[in-house]
Amino acid sequence: MSEDLPLYYLIAGEPSGDVIGARLMRALRQRLGGKVRFAGIGGERMAEEGLVTLLPIRELAIMGMLEIAPQILNLIRRIRETIADIRAKAPVAVVTIDSSGFCFRVSEKIKLTSPRPLLVHYVAPMVWAWRPHRALSAAKAADHLLTLLPFEPPYFESVKLPASYVGHPVIEGGADQGDGPAFRARHAIAADATVLCVLPGSRRGEITRLLPVFRATVERLRRHFPDLIVVVPTVETVADHVAAAVADWPGRVVLVRGAAEKFDSFAASTAALAASGTVALELAMARVPMVIGYRIWGPTHFVVSRTVRIKYATLVNLLLDRPLIPELLQHACTPERLTAEIERLLTDPAARREQIDGAQAALLTIGLGGEAPSLKAADKILDLVARR
Repeated sequence: MSEDLPLYYLIAGEPSGDVIGARLMRALRQRLGGKVRFAGIGGERMAEEGLVTLLPIRELAIMGMLEIAPQILNLIRRIRETIADIRAKAPVAVVTIDSSGFCFRVSEKIKLTSPRPLLVHYVAPMVWAWRPHRALSAAKAADHLLTLLPFEPPYFESVKLPASYVGHPVIEGGADQGDGPAFRARHAIAADATVLCVLPGSRRGEITRLLPVFRATVERLRRHFPDLIVVVPTVETVADHVAAAVADWPGRVVLVRGAAEKFDSFAASTAALAASGTVALELAMARVPMVIGYRIWGPTHFVVSRTVRIKYATLVNLLLDRPLIPELLQHACTPERLTAEIERLLTDPAARREQIDGAQAALLTIGLGGEAPSLKAADKILDLVARR
């Protein structure tokens, strides 16, 4: 009977974690010949793999220390519900994915249960960038940590948390497999048209701050590129808000949803304007030159700017240790400066080629060309379960 199959409980608190969780479910199912059950919290991608989520992940996709405050009571309630659900279902393992603020609080309580499941956290907190004390928080919450970057394990092994590098999930995400001509044909876009892909983020706070700036940038670009076509991929958590915001943008705007359409839109794009995040790696995989713009809430920026320990916000730049991709952050994120950088990519083939080639070198350092990270993660989790 299905109830006799091992149960794995996965928790993803935002869209990027939902993608990782879906691939991990697929990998575990492959390794176990389909003899596995899943429960937990996830979004649309994990639902496609058969997960019935305990709660909507949009309630957990909150960014910024101070932005969390108005939602704290609901988050506490959701933490309690998740803990109760895990204890009732008694899985063989709990795999929490990113979203450490929520996930660590759940895992710390489960760790006090006896007997209890194996606790694995997937995606290391960026202790190398800021808040190094979170390495200790991870050690209190997890039995093992799976990292995306090769230099991360020592930061956690130093506090006695075993860690394994498995590679970055963007490598197997399919961002490099989009069909640009098919996308242009579906949306009646000419083969020689200039297409700008605009990606304002996956959280409500991000799009609220960035969409007005990105709109003003598009308006400026149209002065020199009157036939410019703007494509805006979006995700479940903010799709309705983005659709409403771009409905009255000037010129032609194509709003798309879903991973397949997003990756096809990448392949059809001449350049991109994007929020900082995993999407920058996806664009690099798709060989789309980009400009990164980002703003966070003022009080949060005040705190972060005094504690952050890295030179760059974009992972490609961090991996290369040089500013290959233009980053216009906070007060530098203005329509004037964004427009200038995008115009350079649209008109200078050498600048485009330099960015595309440099980004490929960065991707090689996080697993490009190797075994799928999700399979590596599944193998490690199964090994840890077998040892228990």
